[in-house]
Amino acid sequence: MPINRRKFLQSSALAGAGVAITGTANATQADQIKANISKSKINIGVIGSGYRGQSHIDLLLGRKDCEVVAFADIDDRMIASTLKIFDKYGKPKPKVFKDGPYDYKNLLAEENIDAVIIATPWRWHSEQAIAAMKAGKYVGTEVCGAFSVDECWQLVNTQEETGTHLFFLENVCYRRDVMAIMNMVSQDMFGDLVHLEGGYQHDLRAVKFNDGTKAYGGGVEFGENAFHEAKWRTQHSVMRNGDLYPTHGLGPVAQMININRGNRFLYLTSMSSQAVGLHDYVVNHPKGGENHKNAKVKFKLGDVVTTMIKCANGESITLYHDTNLPRPYSIGFRVQGTKGIWMDVNKSLMIEGKTEAHKWTSADDWLKKYDHPYWKENEQKAVGAGHGGMDWFLIDEFVNHAKENKNPPIDVYDAAAWLSITPLSEESIAAGSSSVAMPDFTRGRWMDRK
Repeated sequence: MPINRRKFLQSSALAGAGVAITGTANATQADQIKANISKSKINIGVIGSGYRGQSHIDLLLGRKDCEVVAFADIDDRMIASTLKIFDKYGKPKPKVFKDGPYDYKNLLAEENIDAVIIATPWRWHSEQAIAAMKAGKYVGTEVCGAFSVDECWQLVNTQEETGTHLFFLENVCYRRDVMAIMNMVSQDMFGDLVHLEGGYQHDLRAVKFNDGTKAYGGGVEFGENAFHEAKWRTQHSVMRNGDLYPTHGLGPVAQMININRGNRFLYLTSMSSQAVGLHDYVVNHPKGGENHKNAKVKFKLGDVVTTMIKCANGESITLYHDTNLPRPYSIGFRVQGTKGIWMDVNKSLMIEGKTEAHKWTSADDWLKKYDHPYWKENEQKAVGAGHGGMDWFLIDEFVNHAKENKNPPIDVYDAAAWLSITPLSEESIAAGSSSVAMPDFTRGRWMDRK
């Protein structure tokens, strides 16, 4: 039977439990895992020390229950910047693995490392997560979209074969308003949920084209001659057409309707608009123009990609990917049920019988009333942390679960289901927005998983 939504937080790690399916492991691996349970302090290695990796390292070094003993990167500029963070905290210098893109494997061979965080460019995430699980490390991997459904199955199969945990580091699940709304959902304030929306709606043109003169300062360069994410991220817009970054919008709403825990995704349909935004940016930028080499690039990614998902319990989800046009930032959350609706874009809600009918009411007082206890108790600790403080909660959850070698709140089955949106949306768009079936990565266990 599906789990009652009102009781969801009682069994969710967002309320401190963190219960999920345990993978199988052979005797040696099981003994190793058992030996690692309940450490008061752990050693962590970080793979990828760009700006995202540095943000994680900064939060980790501010804690007393872990040490960052090693990191791997191939960019001398980022390595130097990362080492300054250790100086800031007066911490001993870590071991640095910088001898090529596969030197991370030598980091994984370090016996004194208990857990790793992966914050490399997208194409490396699964390869490195699989290697880390096989090495017996507790794994936290940053978010992206998968390149194939087979890649998602590889993650699941490796976790089940090794018994090593994978924590999918979706920080938006820890956003304060999201957790308050989750609290309201658990108390049936919106009734039976019917339709949900989210997305990645963020003007990233200055990130995708960056010449390095100023960090994220913009320009019209991408590829090897560009800076940071523009070295690799823009090429996805050249080569691919789908929802390339689905999990920020999908993760929180998937948790609200118990995906993989009494519910599952059934199928999706995706559609993309024309691809004109990045070309327009290059042509009209002061450093670009009609004659610039990048003005001749044909971008495949539609400027707005819309994906609709049908769920086993009847709910519908709409996702948006919109990063190549001028616009304000918005995840675009919408949570709608038989008793009311919340939308983050106007920071408003309506709850039948509790707010004025047919009119939006500011959500502020409601979010304060239903503020999640985890946020209320740790608000001051999160001051100054990235993305409005939610990154502190993400790292706190990761470290606490890694110390106890505990099943993560966002596990490998969630990772596989959420990551698969990307290749499945590409498939749907290529087939004229045809419906595409979504795999059940739990192999039927979604029906009784807690």
